[in-house]
Amino acid sequence: MAKSKTGIFLVNLGSPDSFEPEDVKVYLREFLMDKRVIDAPEIIRKMIVEGAILPFRPKESGEAYELIWWEDGSPLIVITEQVEAKLKQRLGDDIPVSIGMRYGNPSIEAGIEDLLKQNPELETVFLVPLYPQYAMATSETVIEKTKDVILAKFPHLHTVIKDPFFNDPKYIKALAESMKPYITDDIDHILFSYHGVPERHIKKRDITGDHCLKCENCCEVSSPAHQFCYRHQDLMTTKQVVEYLDLDESRYSTAFQSKLGVDPWLLPATDKELERLGKEGKKKVAVVCPAFVSDCIETLEEIGIRGKEDFIEAGGEDLVLIPCINDNDLWIDALEDWSRKALEIAPELERV
Repeated sequence: MAKSKTGIFLVNLGSPDSFEPEDVKVYLREFLMDKRVIDAPEIIRKMIVEGAILPFRPKESGEAYELIWWEDGSPLIVITEQVEAKLKQRLGDDIPVSIGMRYGNPSIEAGIEDLLKQNPELETVFLVPLYPQYAMATSETVIEKTKDVILAKFPHLHTVIKDPFFNDPKYIKALAESMKPYITDDIDHILFSYHGVPERHIKKRDITGDHCLKCENCCEVSSPAHQFCYRHQDLMTTKQVVEYLDLDESRYSTAFQSKLGVDPWLLPATDKELERLGKEGKKKVAVVCPAFVSDCIETLEEIGIRGKEDFIEAGGEDLVLIPCINDNDLWIDALEDWSRKALEIAPELERV
């Protein structure tokens, strides 16, 4: 069988090459200088990053990375490689599959080069940003960076992009089923903790200009703005998982973690929600982080270590971190299904 002229390209956030401060500094500089992460003019962004963050943050972040670093390397990188291997096994040797990272290694350029190594006659890249919900600082920056790299280095390639999959039935099933073993009878509360974003990011991507965070219950009121609204898509993921698991409304809540800077971010904040739950007498909580498909520093350290300490300090007894879907077979089912559908439509695009 001839090699497919369409390659499957999975792109995740990324990680430092090691937990050493020098490597963390390189990674943080690339990450924070992204105009879709800190959306300020370049000169201001550089002042913030070089003057207020990089002199201090690499050591602190390096210590956090060291706490969760695996023998084989960064958890996020290792898990993404495991997903790549499983998907390759499912699709077979004739379908090129590779991974890239928006920041760090392997880079997006290196990932596309890997696809071309697998088939030099490659014509189409099926890009899968590994973020369920759309946000400026996640899926959007992956899409735009990939487009830039292809235009500059591989202009003969077509690109097909996977839509956000926050409500895709196969993703919801994978997430909900992965949670089931951890939702035992002694769990008092389940917290859905999504990565936070500044409120201004939500407003900037409101294609109507007058809906997001500007009207009551904006995420529940139907609007074209929801196509690019991170908060709406988070809440829809929670809603569909809750329906799948038949959870009582009193047993769960949604919050947002990882706040950076002083500007208003989405609320409630995860750390404050864990504090509230502890003070209200909840003894054992389970936390799931559906904005991430791979466990990483934000899940393993921020929630699994610091979040647990905060909850216990507030009066709780135990916090159970529910692993991300990682290389769960149901997640691989979803990726395989999306890939095969892309392989069916790509030849039509190539003939246009």
